[in-house]
Amino acid sequence: MQILRSISELSDLSGPLFLAIGVFDGVHLGHQAVISTSARHAKEAGGTPVVVTFDPHPAKILRPQDAPHLLTATQHKIALIRDLGVGHLLVLHFDRPFAATAPEEFVRQLVTNSRPLREICVGHEWSFGKGRAGNLALLKTLGATSDFNVVGVQAVTVNGEVVSSTAIRRAVAEGDLVKATQMLGREYTILGTVKAGEKLGRKLGFPTANLSAHSEQFPPNGVYVTEARLAGALYRGVANLGCRPTVSAEKSERLLELHLFDLNKEIYGEEVEVRFLRYLRAEQQFENVDALAAQIARDVKSARESFSVTP
Repeated sequence: MQILRSISELSDLSGPLFLAIGVFDGVHLGHQAVISTSARHAKEAGGTPVVVTFDPHPAKILRPQDAPHLLTATQHKIALIRDLGVGHLLVLHFDRPFAATAPEEFVRQLVTNSRPLREICVGHEWSFGKGRAGNLALLKTLGATSDFNVVGVQAVTVNGEVVSSTAIRRAVAEGDLVKATQMLGREYTILGTVKAGEKLGRKLGFPTANLSAHSEQFPPNGVYVTEARLAGALYRGVANLGCRPTVSAEKSERLLELHLFDLNKEIYGEEVEVRFLRYLRAEQQFENVDALAAQIARDVKSARESFSVTP
């Protein structure tokens, strides 16, 4: 997949161009409908489909104090879009000056740098430009003036509920991973970077990888059966998500600690994508680290059994 970083780079692509534009946090079924519709139209016309998205999430710039946790940070989003078979992805840097761009000017730049622009495909409620003044109606007006088509893809529903990043984020936070999976069209995963920790797990006989998530939405605290993808390989394991009350005197930040089966190498600095398969138990405080180690052993046994793997 070719990743572009500026609108001017569109001029290097063979036209006509078909743009699927959106924030695409989560790359859920609704987002996939926008992307696949654009790709289908491009194929039918012999054009080039391009997915256009933004980094960081606009809410991080426009309302940082109220910005939600993400379903997919940019690195994760790029990987998921690549998995859809997308050939070209334009990632536009979103900052205050960009946010101040009038919607008409944003579209003018797209038109000017495309050879030519044939279609823009968005979600039917998409808004853009300064003050979010741009909407589907304005886009269609601009399309009529500049000779490009506009497609507003209707919302996708699952079990009668509209699929949205907000709904999925709420489902994950509440631990309803089944609902999240249904709306995403895939199992919910978190992408994070392994950071150095206190090596307590190693002292207890169960070395763990501490994951620094990229602002992504965590499910509830507890112990989970997991699968983790690392450097293209899949590892099974068990994870603890929480504040480690047994070893932390004061309430600390939430940590995601992974014990990956049959992994015998240092992975500091590596990116890991974690899939939560089954909830085992709530996080709890033990009398001492020996009791904690005994419970971890039971958790590992339960997780291995769930994979039908002999301990």
